[in-house]
Amino acid sequence: MTEKFVKVAKIGELSPGGMTRVEIEGHPVLLANVDGTFYATDDICTHEDASLSSGFLEGDLVKCPLHNSRFNVRTGTVLEEPADEDLKTYAVKLDGEDIFIAFPDSR
Repeated sequence: MTEKFVKVAKIGELSPGGMTRVEIEGHPVLLANVDGTFYATDDICTHEDASLSSGFLEGDLVKCPLHNSRFNVRTGTVLEEPADEDLKTYAVKLDGEDIFIAFPDSR
C-alpha cells in the first residue's frame, strides 16, 4: 500500500504546545506542535473512544481526557494505563507554510 501526503493545516494555525484534530478521508488524526516540530498520530485513544485532541499536551506527551492514559506523540508509545496499545503515527512534511501528513492511499 502506498502513502500520499495530504495537506491538513497551515503552520501559523498551530502554536508550539498546541494540538488539533484533523480528518483525512474521515479518519481522525491528532496534529501536535512540540517546540516547533509537528507530529501526527491517531486521534482516538486506544483504550476508549475519546478524542486525544481534547486532552492535554505537556511537552511531547498527550493525556487522554477520559481516563488519563498518556502517549508520546513523537513515537505513539503508550506510557500510562489504562491504555495498553500504542497509537499509529504518520509522517509529517512541511512545504512553505503548509503542513502535510502521509496517509495510506485508499485507491
